[in-house]
Amino acid sequence: MHCGFCGEEEAPGRLLVRGPKAAICGECAERARAILLPPEVAPAAGGERPRARAPPSRPVAVIPARYASTRFPGKPLARLGGKTMIEHVVDRCRESGAFSDILVATDDARIALAVRGFGAEVVMTSESCVSGTDRVAEVAAESAGKVFINVQGDEPLVHPEALAQLASVFEDPAVPMATLVRPLQDDERDNPHVVKAVLAKSGDALYFSRADLPFERGPQARVLRYAHVGLYGYRRETLVKLASLAPTPLERSESLEQLRALEHGIRIRCVISSHRSLGVDTPEDLVRAEAEWSRRPPSP
Repeated sequence: MHCGFCGEEEAPGRLLVRGPKAAICGECAERARAILLPPEVAPAAGGERPRARAPPSRPVAVIPARYASTRFPGKPLARLGGKTMIEHVVDRCRESGAFSDILVATDDARIALAVRGFGAEVVMTSESCVSGTDRVAEVAAESAGKVFINVQGDEPLVHPEALAQLASVFEDPAVPMATLVRPLQDDERDNPHVVKAVLAKSGDALYFSRADLPFERGPQARVLRYAHVGLYGYRRETLVKLASLAPTPLERSESLEQLRALEHGIRIRCVISSHRSLGVDTPEDLVRAEAEWSRRPPSP
């Protein structure tokens, strides 16, 4: 195996990060510290920033990150408020205090170098992973963790309290999978890019749709409406099973991956949160995130 950054062959003591598809040598990692971080925040040679470790019974946060985005190549390394987006997401996870470990899962040497540069942990995953869920499942399959939270690598403004809310629901041993929802605004009802969630009295999801659901027969039939927030948590066995299942008809129809779970009878507990987030899918989204960041930086 060779270094995915400089191409040098493996030698004793040379590799810093190694996975099934990529590896990075120590020389490239040290070089990346100077390139990717300003001197005043770069860790000293041979060291990393200390980080508090939560009790091992807490969930593991896995942040899937890929470089080859169609609409925004390299977006995990795009800078927002002086930091890369991926570092912001790691910071939000740390601020939540909810996780025993925080891992960035990627198949790209450039992302791995950047993440190691600011003192976070990297797991190199296969290039064959089709989705973020596949990437998280690959990490879970090789981990001793029991609960995994899939934290989107393109949501630098996710609120730490929202992450803690999602992690805490797994204190109930009957919950196999969970996600976040928030109150739906009236002007979002006809927007197919805002996914609607219909909940049972138990809090479990009945359905997710891009359509305006549930249908309102008349003014006397007013119901609480929720928008889905794209964060998920899974017990290890549920995640591994879900990643092994083929896409389902409703999933393909709505283009919503969570419907695969519902179609296979996997319950999804919905946690109601007041916190909104802003996903960055395009350079234009990054401009909006910059504006939001300047107005109210997230706080622990």
